[in-house]
Amino acid sequence: MNVIDVTTRPAAISAVVRFLQSRLVSILGILFILTVFKWGTLLFVVHQYETVIITRFGKIVRTITTPGLKMKLPVIDKVQRFDKRILAWDGPPTECPTKDKLYIIVDCFARWRISDPFLYYNRLNDERSALSRLDDILGSETRTAVATHDLVEIIRVTKGRKPLRDEELEKSGTMLPSTIPEIELGRGEIEKQITERTRQKIADFGIELLDERFKRSKYNPAVAEKIIERMSSERHQIAARFRSEGRGEAANISGQKESDIASISSTATKNALEIEGKADAQAAAIYAAAFNPPDAQEFYSFLRSLDVMRAAFEKDTTAVLSTNSDLGRMLKSMAEAVAPPKPAR
Repeated sequence: MNVIDVTTRPAAISAVVRFLQSRLVSILGILFILTVFKWGTLLFVVHQYETVIITRFGKIVRTITTPGLKMKLPVIDKVQRFDKRILAWDGPPTECPTKDKLYIIVDCFARWRISDPFLYYNRLNDERSALSRLDDILGSETRTAVATHDLVEIIRVTKGRKPLRDEELEKSGTMLPSTIPEIELGRGEIEKQITERTRQKIADFGIELLDERFKRSKYNPAVAEKIIERMSSERHQIAARFRSEGRGEAANISGQKESDIASISSTATKNALEIEGKADAQAAAIYAAAFNPPDAQEFYSFLRSLDVMRAAFEKDTTAVLSTNSDLGRMLKSMAEAVAPPKPAR
């Protein structure tokens, strides 16, 4: 069924529509698409950080190392790209025994690059195969190196280290190591040995190994737990020894304090008694000096007589005294002293 467009259009628009609907435009569009497809399969870009190998039916026809826009045959030529930059290998943690029969987990990493793209493509083809081969070779060499050296060689780097001294622990009598086990090679030299041996083995794969390093070395979790318990026990023993010595020192200080208090109190009492005795002696000397003269003796006798009279005649008391007694004479003299004088005749 034909549809007739009866709407009115401007002449210019109608001309453009008729042109687009013509066979010529359709043919030109098809040619344009084919050209784009052709040039898209004919040209490709090589970046600065990569090497390109062109293969034809699986065979290498050329290697391109310079960057820029390059050409190849469409369909039959394939582009294989390889990175020229330094690549990283991070191996899985490996459990292996040391020479002194200690099981540790070693985690390593390495840096490598493709040195011969032609050989690399023929032997490995891609990066996944290269990493798998590095896992095998580096893992084997690492286990061999660890198994032929003691743990201290894997851990230590510097030679001639001196142990740190703890004066407090030494005072407490705790036994401390006087020396640290010496090393012959150290971790750095072992890493170099692994690198050199691995480099020789992977050179046939077009790979250059730059270096290999131990990222982490640790005990097996089961062994580590026992070691931590042993270290904790040792620390607890040292702490208990410190507490015991502290309690002993506290008891010594407390005993010394009580002894000092008793000594000070005894000395003070002794000094007080000496001062009191000296004071009594001085008082007696003063009394003796005061009562030795005759006048003082009479005055003393008088005072003592007064004391006796005060005690004897405190209330209504009747006493018969002789005028020849001391008390009688004293009363008589007192009466004469207070009596009014007789008038003169």
